Amino acid sequence: MPNKPASQRPTVTMVVPPDIETTYANLVRIAHSPADLVLDFAHLLPGEKTAKVRARVLMTPLSAKLLYRALGENLARYEAAFGEITIPKNSSLAEHLFKPFLPPDKPSEK
Repeated sequence: MPNKPASQRPTVTMVVPPDIETTYANLVRIAHSPADLVLDFAHLLPGEKTAKVRARVLMTPLSAKLLYRALGENLARYEAAFGEITIPKNSSLAEHLFKPFLPPDKPSEK
């Protein structure tokens, strides 16, 4: 069955409740079974060793693959508008994002 043009696809209206809780995440743990992918979103504070999972999303493998595609397309649009998102090359991404918190240097006394 060929893909329908965007103008012929059914539209879906998403309703966001006014009291929905927004969660910030800078860490995600991904696990899977043959039937599901599980994404645990957490927020890790600088200097901490424990991150509390704030949201868990279960998806079918097909839904996860479609999300993967949609994220890629949206990141490409973001970079076209705002410039390339650079990923550190000298360390792992986890080391870059979650290195120990270092307090600012104290001004030198003269």
